[in-house]
Amino acid sequence: MKLYEVLKGINYEILNGRDDLDIESLTWDSRDVGQKSLFIAVRNRNVDRHDFIFNAVSRGAIALMLEHEISGLPKNVTVIKVKEGRKSMSLAAQNFYNNPISKLKTIGITGTNGKTSVSYFISKILEVLDLKCGVIGTIQNTIGIQKMNTKKLNPTTPDAIELQGTFAEMLELGATHAAIEVTSSALSQDRVYGCEFDVAVFTNLTQDHLEEHGTMENYKNAKLKLFNMCKRAVINIDDSFSNDILAAANCKIITYGVDKNCDFRATDIEYTNSGVRFKLQYNCETREVMLNIPGRFTVYNALAAIASCYSLNISIDDIVNAVKEIKGVPGRFQAVENIKGILAVVDYAHSPDAIENILTSVKEITKGKIITVFGCGGDRDSGKRPLMGEAAGKLSDYCIITSDNPRSEEPDLIINDIEKGLIKTGCMYEKIEDRKQAIFKALSIAEPKDAVIIAGKGHENYQILKNETIHFSDEEVVKEYFINNHSHDDFLIG
Repeated sequence: MKLYEVLKGINYEILNGRDDLDIESLTWDSRDVGQKSLFIAVRNRNVDRHDFIFNAVSRGAIALMLEHEISGLPKNVTVIKVKEGRKSMSLAAQNFYNNPISKLKTIGITGTNGKTSVSYFISKILEVLDLKCGVIGTIQNTIGIQKMNTKKLNPTTPDAIELQGTFAEMLELGATHAAIEVTSSALSQDRVYGCEFDVAVFTNLTQDHLEEHGTMENYKNAKLKLFNMCKRAVINIDDSFSNDILAAANCKIITYGVDKNCDFRATDIEYTNSGVRFKLQYNCETREVMLNIPGRFTVYNALAAIASCYSLNISIDDIVNAVKEIKGVPGRFQAVENIKGILAVVDYAHSPDAIENILTSVKEITKGKIITVFGCGGDRDSGKRPLMGEAAGKLSDYCIITSDNPRSEEPDLIINDIEKGLIKTGCMYEKIEDRKQAIFKALSIAEPKDAVIIAGKGHENYQILKNETIHFSDEEVVKEYFINNHSHDDFLIG
């Protein structure tokens, strides 16, 4: 593709060279530069890609997109200057991949909690209805069970080049729909700038990511951006921030909830160990909905998925029938089976609201005690640590505070921050820094009919320490406990 075609819609200045070059690849990582590459230099929070320009040129970049001039560049390299590098990168990526999002029915999901589950639910509904749906999110980028080839660098919403490349790959593989987790980071950093979503979903907003956004107001405003980039909005009316979303949305709005009147409302909810059943009220009609995943939060996730699919002109009866086929999401209320008679659950909950949601759901289905194992990530919003401790203490009978992903921080200092909130509740607890030993202890003291909730890491199979990243899976540790402490004849490992 000609460089001027890549730059279509971008306000740019040519500092050197010409814009009719043939461009064969885009990248903002100098290590990925090849022959005939356009290297895009933007500033991140921690890294300024302008620092790697000469490395990019040495690897074969024939064109550079910069936010400010750099002296000493070779005369044979085309240099393009733009004012807003991230927005320009997003538009360039869309141009380079021939605007693939415009050829897909796209659902963007944002919120503090529930994004992964809602995207998974939507994809499964569409899959049952023989519609091919790609998913971009926290766990991995997939179409059905097929993992995408496009390199996944960011844990949730990819950067613009990777994102557009993934959309293009989806089209090549025959996808007609895409469900994307759209994080506040992605919105504030313009990773999805210039994209138009068919549906934008708001799940909820609670304290998280303040290490990046600074205040809840900034966090909320980042989320609001999505609702000026969509044709229709699906909004959780029960969330306290829903009025802000409703006021910001410049599109057709569909609401869902449990407590307030709305377009898609769940009533007569019944919870069991294996799922939820409720009556779906919409357009003065009623449908019975059964989902094989327990928990109150599951009701909200199901409503968001149902409303999203309905807004894409899929019949409500087809959607409700498809919901019955949805199974559990990896690392989201993932029960590890055993015949000891305890409910052992691995979950990704890593915010105060998420902890409260999962423990409230467990209380509804558990006859015994609730034992909660959890920690908080290092180098992240420290203000939520005592709040998580308080949320866990209020709803648990016993807590074990442990290490999560401490990163550059000392684990014991993070644990002490959590403890400040937990002490307020009067809940019995102990501190075990080693996460494996903490999980083992919780499982060892649990009795039949008790629940052991291991929160914070969910699907993750690693732990980020100060100097290394090691393999670590909560699910694997739970299974290891039962294998090591009981014979295969005595226990069924799920």
